[in-house]
Amino acid sequence: MERKSFQLGDIVQMKKQHPCGSNEMEIIRMGMDIRIKCVGCKHSVLIPRAKFEKNMKKVLRSTEDSSES
Repeated sequence: MERKSFQLGDIVQMKKQHPCGSNEMEIIRMGMDIRIKCVGCKHSVLIPRAKFEKNMKKVLRSTEDSSES
């Protein structure tokens, strides 16, 4: 299985939505753990990288795309 590619500042879609109703999260810190911030209510959560990769559906907006234009 190929590893999902994501980077700092990306907006990703998660499998389960946040209690506020949004399932879009922004990656604000990366390492062994990843801190993501809800786009809807701005609440941030620190989760292990393995759990994040398992629960991430896809990258919606990448910082790489905006920097190329």
